[in-house]
Amino acid sequence: MIRSLTLATLAAGLALATPALAKRGNDDLKRYCTGDATTFCGDVDPDSTAMDACFKTHRAELSENCRRAIDAYQAGGGK
Repeated sequence: MIRSLTLATLAAGLALATPALAKRGNDDLKRYCTGDATTFCGDVDPDSTAMDACFKTHRAELSENCRRAIDAYQAGGGK
């Protein structure tokens, strides 16, 4: 139950690179980075800046698609 809620929370609003990940709502970030968030940052609140730090820490370990989604998100000014 708790794991399902965590996955739902991540899927509902995962994004990265700047504060308040879950509030960004970028579809590509949700699509390509939810699995990485669960794997590397599953114990981190997706609404916190700690999620950004976790993704930065694990950048080299993230899937290629997730890294590309992050790069595209950042290149678009976070939109």
